[in-house]
Amino acid sequence: MKYIVVLGDGMADWKLKELNNRTPLQAANKPYIDRLAKVSEIGLCRTVPEGFKPGSDVANLSVMGYDPHTCYTGRSPLEAVSIGINLADTDVTLRCNLVTLSDEENYEDKSMLDYSAGEITSAEANKLIESLKPVFDSPACTLYSGISYRHCLVVHNGKTGHDLTPPHDITGKNIRPFLPKGPLSEFFLHMMKESAKILKNHPVNLARIAAGKRPANSVWFWGEGTKPALENFEKKFGIRGGVISAVDLVKGIGILAGMSVIEVPGATGTYETNFSGKADAALNALLSGLDFIYIHMEAPDECGHQGDYIHKIYSIEQIDEKVVAPLCQGLEKAGENYRVLICPDHPTPIAVKTHVADPVPYLIFDSRKAFQGAPHYDEETAAASGIIVEKGWELIQKLFKD
Repeated sequence: MKYIVVLGDGMADWKLKELNNRTPLQAANKPYIDRLAKVSEIGLCRTVPEGFKPGSDVANLSVMGYDPHTCYTGRSPLEAVSIGINLADTDVTLRCNLVTLSDEENYEDKSMLDYSAGEITSAEANKLIESLKPVFDSPACTLYSGISYRHCLVVHNGKTGHDLTPPHDITGKNIRPFLPKGPLSEFFLHMMKESAKILKNHPVNLARIAAGKRPANSVWFWGEGTKPALENFEKKFGIRGGVISAVDLVKGIGILAGMSVIEVPGATGTYETNFSGKADAALNALLSGLDFIYIHMEAPDECGHQGDYIHKIYSIEQIDEKVVAPLCQGLEKAGENYRVLICPDHPTPIAVKTHVADPVPYLIFDSRKAFQGAPHYDEETAAASGIIVEKGWELIQKLFKD
């Protein structure tokens, strides 16, 4: 038996007037997923426990079968593990976004224009991070380069307890009310201001501006945490697993869980990602000995943050056409029995451009038997089923249950 999770990050949404009072999931043309829906178990799952912020960190831990109450120590440590940072028990990590701020002279008067600096490329971002390291790196802290706009600051012998706002929560807003608060807030703000001075006239940013792109003209700290520990996935479930994702967060969870992390060329985390490559890699891994694959696709979430419902719909359609259909068909052709779980980690509604903690719709298909099913897979049919999994980390047990 083979098991698959197809995770469309932020795929769930609210109804939009632009879509004739439908959600992107309802508006998308996803014939293969809807065909599965007719013979699948469909319901809702609460992936974000009460008291937790609706982040991809907490939600993906839940979908992977881990109770955030017992293992969550913050977002950035999960990403730090993915990029090979060896954390000490006394280290505190912070996510360091390269962002685009407006051009007011006084830093506190600026607004958050883009939390991703126009989806800056990793090659460009690495040059910018290298230009910051001579100022940032010291016995107190170390700056590490990651992927695209996502980077990491490690504070040695640091302190936690800061109020740090995710930049994707404040798009279009003045940053003053959201600047760092807490024990090291002055230190963090000083580095943010220094980054703005260094990055303003960096050749990479001047070239981006000349090309009509947004510059990465500041860093933004958030998502603090300390060294985490997860129970080994195979020991916990008796199943050998692998992870496919373009983002460090999910890779980090996989590494900590002792799972294989499978790299896919052209996997970007945007709607231009290599969807087909992820499906091919997943099928090859399953037919080569792994029992379980967690395929994470960031694209719907990024589109939600940008308020881009057109490409959010496109991303859902690509997941249907280039991931779900060929993966299922490939397993059937190989004569493998399989079960697949399709779900988001959390909703990222176009209307608010950020995560919310609403329960998410899930679908579980079993190649050996039919469930009662529903005509389509979307938020409305999932709610109508009357099924709700209140503890998100128990959803995967439904997938593994024969």
